[in-house]
Amino acid sequence: MKITAIETIQLPHLNNILWLHVHTDEGLIGLGETFRGADAVATYLHKDVAPLLIGRNPLEIDAISKTLIETYVGFRSSGVEMRAASAVDIALWDLFGKALGQPVHQLLGGLSRPRIRTYNTCAGYTYNKSGARRYIGDQDTPDEGPYEDQIAFTRDAGALAQSLLEEGITAMKIWPFDPYAVASGGNFIHRSELDKALEPFRLIREAVGDRMEVMVELHSMWDLPSALAIARELREFRPFWAEDPIKMQDPDALATYAMRSGLPVCASETVATRSQFLELLRKGAADYVMLDISWCGGLSEAKKIATMAEAFQRPVAPHDCTGPVVFAASIHLSLNLPNAIFQESVRAYYSSWYRDLVTVMPHIADGHIHPFEGVGLGLELSPFLLNNPNAVIRRTGRDDL
Repeated sequence: MKITAIETIQLPHLNNILWLHVHTDEGLIGLGETFRGADAVATYLHKDVAPLLIGRNPLEIDAISKTLIETYVGFRSSGVEMRAASAVDIALWDLFGKALGQPVHQLLGGLSRPRIRTYNTCAGYTYNKSGARRYIGDQDTPDEGPYEDQIAFTRDAGALAQSLLEEGITAMKIWPFDPYAVASGGNFIHRSELDKALEPFRLIREAVGDRMEVMVELHSMWDLPSALAIARELREFRPFWAEDPIKMQDPDALATYAMRSGLPVCASETVATRSQFLELLRKGAADYVMLDISWCGGLSEAKKIATMAEAFQRPVAPHDCTGPVVFAASIHLSLNLPNAIFQESVRAYYSSWYRDLVTVMPHIADGHIHPFEGVGLGLELSPFLLNNPNAVIRRTGRDDL
């Protein structure tokens, strides 16, 4: 089998997402996806990656991964090169599964559990769409449906927690400190701002007590003193973890935070490759390892990172606030990894616009995600997406293979 062409697909209203088809001479097509900077990634894929892939055996997954990850530049970042490599790698695993008639989780080593617990990242329907705001105040944007969870955690986080528990979801993630980091540059938070940002945690504990695990997302927006000031006030609410409390560029500073904050640390969706995660693990800077398979190097690199984390006795919780293909690939990985404890999900996404884009959705019930039943990733891009008149589809290939 040989790769004959690569094809990228984009939708203007979902301008953060890039889908990838890897075509072969046997008619099998692998499906991949990555996220953010989609235009730049597409250009890089067609100009620089396609010449490296066309004519190669797509089942040489590790060799291709090494070629694309160990580029002259970009090999320690989650930038364009790594996001392109990640999309290709996901597509190659999908091809592998289709060639053997097996689901990706089986190829990774099989199921370690029959289902994986999920937590709800409390984003709304438009959180990652074109023109959407990531920091929503009380009076911004009308509700688009029952799961405008980012607005909900600013209005009444206790009621939101109740709503999640009614669906069997027993863990949630919120980010009420972000607007103050945007305003101050992340190096100062006033006492009154702290008090207001803590209100969702108070309401959750008052409404549901300890029945809900609450993760706090800090989005790498704070310097160390400010992050520690926030942590001191958060302790009484017993958050499950503090995620990316400072910029993920100094493992020593993060280790200081881990030692002094009194909170479990989760890091980091923004970090790519084993080498960077190894630094975090060696420094004891992370209690929970979060990786994003569309940014860290794909399924191949994610599996290696997770195995390394297991050697350091650290659990893994794959990140997902992206698109439906990365979500599917992450589910396969989470169900395989012995040290996975959560698979992130966004109920506003999987209950609405995800369903327009792909042919199959995962079975999610009682706060758990179940395995896909089909071969490869178990889903394809939908006719709605592929036949959409606004879709931007580019193809680079050879007809003589």
